Formats: sequence, structure tokens, C-alpha cells
Amino acid sequence: MPNTPFNAMSRAKAQAISVEDISSMDRGALLDAWQVFFTRPTPKGLSQSMLRRFLAHEVQTRSHGGLRKKALTALTRGDDKVPKQTSPTLQPGGRLLRDWNGVTHVVDVTASGFEWRGKPWRSLSAIAREITGAHWSGPRFFGLTKAKS
Repeated sequence: MPNTPFNAMSRAKAQAISVEDISSMDRGALLDAWQVFFTRPTPKGLSQSMLRRFLAHEVQTRSHGGLRKKALTALTRGDDKVPKQTSPTLQPGGRLLRDWNGVTHVVDVTASGFEWRGKPWRSLSAIAREITGAHWSGPRFFGLTKAKS
């Protein structure tokens, strides 16, 4: 099929080309293939090398399937959308409660961080470490985020 103008072929035959066919096409055949695959004019100034890469990618995508739905959704989501928050926003005056080994620990949210047992703390993780004696994610320890699966 190399060097064959696509306008002379049926659309089905044109879309049955392989990556090997693309590698041996001249510029005219590449431009015709672009029209068949993308149904819009080729961008100006696109080199033969880039045309081959785009077309080869399209051939592979159509033969092996495209991106997963989750990936497509992420790519098509606009920048104007606000990303989903993973944890609620802590505001001064808020209070976190956690029962650990029969003791209820109360942490108050302040403008500069947190207060636990009358002492200021900059991080929930430091408080969780002090309570448990082990390394913990503070937001996870206090139930603000869920464990990753």
C-alpha cells in the first residue's frame, strides 16, 4: 500500500493500513491518510516525521484500543474545574476527637496550627506520633483521610 493516494481508496481500506505502511509513505500519502483518520486538515508546518508518528499512534490506538475511560476523563477535564478535596478543610475553632487505648484525645484547631493538652503543635502527625509512639499520618489517625487501597 505504500505511496498510494488515499483518495483513490475506500475509507475502510485506508484505515486498514499498518505502521509499516506508514513508514514508507511519501508526504502526499501521509497527508491523505491524515484526512482519512482525522477528517480535518493537517496542521501547517507538520514534518513528515511528526505526521508518521501521529498516524502510527492513531493506527495503534484504533487496533489495540485507546486510553481507559478514567484517563480520558482526566485529560478532558478542564483547568477551570476545582480539584476534588481529599480531606475537609480544618478551620480555627474546629475540634478533633480520637479515642486511643481508652483515652479520648481532644485536639483544637488554631490559626497557627493545633493545640493538644494545652500545648501548641504545628502538625497533626506530630500529635499522632506522640499519642501512639509510632509514625502515623496525622490526618489519617484523626479520620480526615482514608487509607489508600
